[in-house]
Amino acid sequence: MRFLDAAPPAHDLTYDDVFMVPRQSSVVSRYDVDLAASDGAGTTIPLVVANMTAIAGKRMAETVARRGGLTVIPQDIPTEVVGDVVRWVKSRHLVFDTPIALGPEQTVAEALALIPKRSHRAAVVVRDGRPVGVVEEQDCADVDRFAQVQHVMQPVQVRLGADTDPREAFDRLDAARSRIAVAVDDEGCLLGVLTRTGALRATLYAPAVDARGRLRVAAAVGVNGDVAGKARDLLDAGVDCLVVDTAHGHQDRMMDALRAVRKLDPTVPVAAGNVVSADGARALVEAGADIVKVGVGPGAMCTTRMMTGVGRPQFSAVLECAAAARELGAHVWADGGVRHPRDVALALAAGASAVMIGSWFAGTHESPGDLMVDADGRAYKVSFGMASARAVANRTSTESAYDRARKGLYEEGISSSRMYLDPVRPGVEDLIDQICSGVRSACTYAGAGSLEELHQRALVGIQSAAGFHEGRPLATSW
Repeated sequence: MRFLDAAPPAHDLTYDDVFMVPRQSSVVSRYDVDLAASDGAGTTIPLVVANMTAIAGKRMAETVARRGGLTVIPQDIPTEVVGDVVRWVKSRHLVFDTPIALGPEQTVAEALALIPKRSHRAAVVVRDGRPVGVVEEQDCADVDRFAQVQHVMQPVQVRLGADTDPREAFDRLDAARSRIAVAVDDEGCLLGVLTRTGALRATLYAPAVDARGRLRVAAAVGVNGDVAGKARDLLDAGVDCLVVDTAHGHQDRMMDALRAVRKLDPTVPVAAGNVVSADGARALVEAGADIVKVGVGPGAMCTTRMMTGVGRPQFSAVLECAAAARELGAHVWADGGVRHPRDVALALAAGASAVMIGSWFAGTHESPGDLMVDADGRAYKVSFGMASARAVANRTSTESAYDRARKGLYEEGISSSRMYLDPVRPGVEDLIDQICSGVRSACTYAGAGSLEELHQRALVGIQSAAGFHEGRPLATSW
């Protein structure tokens, strides 16, 4: 990457401060762009779901890995629970989505409570393990809530085999004018579900899989307590990437934690952070990190900069840390501060191998937590920062009341925020489509066929606030 005016500016830059200039391109189509990361994490798109309790759960991990990304399970989840999540994710199908299964005698009320938890918005009625019908929300309208689902279900219109090609599945759904298909195994038992959009995505994305062809998932460990012991348990559970995580990564305790993890001789990439300087990036790599997490304070839930004055504008932080890590053969993940697809493209242009996303994915069907509705009928989920009082309370639940109260006294981060679901893009896959479309187009404008070429060819200029505002679309006429 180079700046349009040759010399870098004298001040640090956010994503809003910069833009990319089109270059001569021989990339014919955005679909010719390879979005696979080169950092060893095994992703086929450069997206990593941040290790936040309100965002990174098993449903998120399954769905994002199926589209080629990676989810990091948070450090405050008990190790045995993380093990269960890893096993669950790795048992999921690479094409078919995990269904909601209901018995014929279960009620409409139960169906309505579960259906909103899936972006495919349906439940499969199962008898003796075999699907006998499908229930969607419209089937439950104006029906007594205690009615049994077997009396409101629709017959299965499209039934797929375990090895059905996604293109064939799309054509069969289209021909039947059906929204959802039910997949069964060789015994006729329920295997999964697939929508037309899901079948289409299966032809456009390659899942992130391990050497055994199973979906990938990562997990985080903190820098306190028995770091080596917990890291060993996570590695034994089968995580595909280990993230050593703390808010201030450039400290002695982090270096000790990294060295302890390296003594385990892990065969998976080790990420660590967070830092925002070249010195911090070098220190983490020299202590054993393969990937450095970059970002202090840019996240939507983070109040660190307002509370402490500490942090750094994210574009400059990524640019400097990526250059330092690259000199040592390592990589960086840009962690936080992305609110538009352009921000992801700019982080990759600055040298990040992948971009971590948190709050942007909080308002989706796949994030943990119940779907709630406000007084105006808008659906939302509650999100919170990992240094907030709520997160600290969860993380210190086994400590004494005094220690918990003392730690809770100094909170940073928002403890409760409503993250509204976009009616047009309510699922994380919808957001992934939007992001990848933007990144692919950015690569074609830069004449780049891969993320490495994007970093090499990106020509970046600096703009005023008015310049950024000029590029924003208008929802209504002026």
